[in-house]
Amino acid sequence: MNNHNNASSVSLGKAYEEKAAAFLAKRGFQVLERNFRCRQGEVDLVGVHEGCLVFVEVKYRKNRTSGMPEEAVGEGKQRKICRVSDYFRIRHPEYCAMQVRYDVIAVCAEETRWYKNAFFYHVKGASGSEAFW
Repeated sequence: MNNHNNASSVSLGKAYEEKAAAFLAKRGFQVLERNFRCRQGEVDLVGVHEGCLVFVEVKYRKNRTSGMPEEAVGEGKQRKICRVSDYFRIRHPEYCAMQVRYDVIAVCAEETRWYKNAFFYHVKGASGSEAFW
């Protein structure tokens, strides 16, 4: 991918993250952070909704020919978001007592879908086995 296409996709991604933030705000979601980054990765939106601390991944597709946007949030991305959420809570202990939720906003053409509790927390145990909760 050349630099022009990369810059275009980054600005397009930001535009849809803004659209998602506005969509959520109209539904009572309070945005705390946008594009929260740390060494473990990045999450698009962090906020509070219905008493939960919510980490939101925003995915966009122009159309369905390359699949549904929500399908792009696979297990690897979910694990990364969970690690980022751990770091966020370390950096912001005022939210540690809140229940955590992982949501996905899928934008395809002009349709926006909100998947609450889109996935569960992923953690790898010492044995290398994976657990969810």
